[in-house]
Amino acid sequence: MVGMNTVISNNILMLLKQNGKKQNELAEALGISKQVMSNMLSGSRMINAIELHQMADFFHVTMESLIKTPSAAKDVNAVHAFMGEVKTPAARRSLEIADEMADMVLFYARVRSNAEELDKAWEA
Repeated sequence: MVGMNTVISNNILMLLKQNGKKQNELAEALGISKQVMSNMLSGSRMINAIELHQMADFFHVTMESLIKTPSAAKDVNAVHAFMGEVKTPAARRSLEIADEMADMVLFYARVRSNAEELDKAWEA
């Protein structure tokens, strides 16, 4: 699950890109250093309500739009991120198979771990 700070950061980064703006322009508008802005957008520093309001004003959007989770969430599957954009049906199917195999391996590991715990002698 994606944290709220990540959602806000991603929305701000998207707005910067859409508006052809740079992080340092936003930092100047908020009266903060470039480093603080970088920390905000990387998630290492929380964005407070006053800053969120200033950012909404900067982009001429509502604060709600900055905290709203996009309806079409970006694919953050590790296999897909590693392989890049899939262009052919065969490549897409290969990724699906790899995902299924990874799920089976993880399932097997959990079952085995649970079985080992159940095999231990019960204490009364």
